[in-house]
This record gives sequence, structure tokens and C-alpha cells, in this order.
Amino acid sequence: MIKIELERAAGDYGFEAKDANGHTVRMDTSPDGGGTNFGVRPMQMLLMGLGGCSGIDIVNILKKQRQHIEGFNMKIEGEREAGKEPSIWKNVTIIFELTGNIDPDKARRACELSMDKYCSVAETLRRAGGELKWEVRVNQKNEVGSQK
Repeated sequence: MIKIELERAAGDYGFEAKDANGHTVRMDTSPDGGGTNFGVRPMQMLLMGLGGCSGIDIVNILKKQRQHIEGFNMKIEGEREAGKEPSIWKNVTIIFELTGNIDPDKARRACELSMDKYCSVAETLRRAGGELKWEVRVNQKNEVGSQK
């Protein structure tokens, strides 16, 4: 079982969460909602979790295939439902940017395996009705078009 502790740490809406290993993250609402920019918005953190989850998968897969990753960046954009409460993510797009001595087909396959099979955050978003699209760029070339 995973245990997280959360306490209010700044203003009305600034919270700090800590895991069992002592790692902390800060969360807050927007200034328009009464926050003070103490931390990231919780829904943004979900997209950050998607990036971290898929990134770990992809690096793990490519390392097993003896691919040499020099750099790995992601750009993640999301659109939430309009005019609803709660407002969940309806569309999320990820661009995986890898550099190094990497076979583009292996990079594409690693991303596909992560997004469709291994990444629990991606599956959570999908089960909530979100549409996930992604593309892979190896050494600044768009090697693969958008995937669902």
C-alpha cells in the first residue's frame, strides 16, 4: 500500500505532499482561485506523472535494447473538459524527443509499449475517457506521426 502525507503549508490552498521516502511536492491553486503560486496545480501534476511514468518505461526498454540515449525531453499538452465540474483531461498530446545513437523504429516501439501497455498513468487517463496522442522525434526528426 502506498502512503502519502499531505499538509497545508502556505496560505489557504498551498499544500505539501510527502511520500514514505521523504520526497516532497508542492501544490496550490491558481491566484484567480485564491492561491499564491506556492506549487504546481494538482491536475498539472497528473500530466507530469504521465511524463515521468512513460519516460521511465521508455528509457528502460531502450536500455535493454542497447540504445544509447544522450538526451530525452517531452512536451506534454492537455485540454480539459470545458464547463464541467469536475473537469477531467479530455485530450493529451505528448512529443517524445530523444537524442543519441537510437534506432528510430526501436524508439517508436518503446513509446508505443509504454503508452499502450506499461504506463499506468496513461491507462488511468484513458479509462477516464481521455484521448492520448503522441509522436516521437529522434535526433530532431519527426520519425513517427501521431498515435492513439
